[in-house]
Amino acid sequence: MPQLRVSKAHAYGNDFLFLDARDVAGDDFAALARALCARHSGIGADGLIIFEQRDRAATMRLFNAAGFEIRDFALVDRETGERMQVEFLVGEPGLERVILFYRPALQRLGITADVRLVDDAQYINRLRDWDFDIIVTTWDQSLTPGNEQRDYWGSRAADIPGSRNLVGIKNRAVDALIDSLVRATTREDLVAATRALDRVLLWNHYVVPQWTLGKVRTARWDRFAHPAHMPRYGLTAFPTLWWWDARHAAQTAAK
Repeated sequence: MPQLRVSKAHAYGNDFLFLDARDVAGDDFAALARALCARHSGIGADGLIIFEQRDRAATMRLFNAAGFEIRDFALVDRETGERMQVEFLVGEPGLERVILFYRPALQRLGITADVRLVDDAQYINRLRDWDFDIIVTTWDQSLTPGNEQRDYWGSRAADIPGSRNLVGIKNRAVDALIDSLVRATTREDLVAATRALDRVLLWNHYVVPQWTLGKVRTARWDRFAHPAHMPRYGLTAFPTLWWWDARHAAQTAAK
């Protein structure tokens, strides 16, 4: 069996394999990228960078983990020439501006991105059938995670239409960590299992995290007050825990 010597580099959350192919026979690097970059059976990486010799000059080619290659500033299937294209499915007009802000970043990667706005009924039906490329969603969590994690990430839920496993995850490591989380008998064990599950989910790049600002921006008159000690994860808790404050209102009126 031939042996290949590769190097692996990490930067800003991404990892790539480097292969000096100047003395490597064959050119099916797309298949090689798929095999080497597979995180459960190969080395695991986001892409494969190939160095090869062409007409006395050294060149560099980049393949992503699915075997697509950058060609003329576009990410294309090496075998068919088809360009990588994704569709964002949304059911709320307000989300279009978020995606349109993100689309130029995808275009710089050679990916064509479109936004499709549909009505509520079509949106729900397409989610039930996993008939989408990318959506914008959230998975509500509590300070004591439990059985709901099976519905979010468990392999069994991936085959149940209407489940919250919208990613379609089927991963034995994830299932095992969910079991550990649910069966935890102490707070320490629960926290450890939850953090381990979080690391595995992030490592697999199932989602592109967003909404990471730990604050909520509000515009209001300075006529309200709130408790000195606010809930740790309640963000601003406005207006639930706020009340009208006559002193603040008088000071604001005097300005």
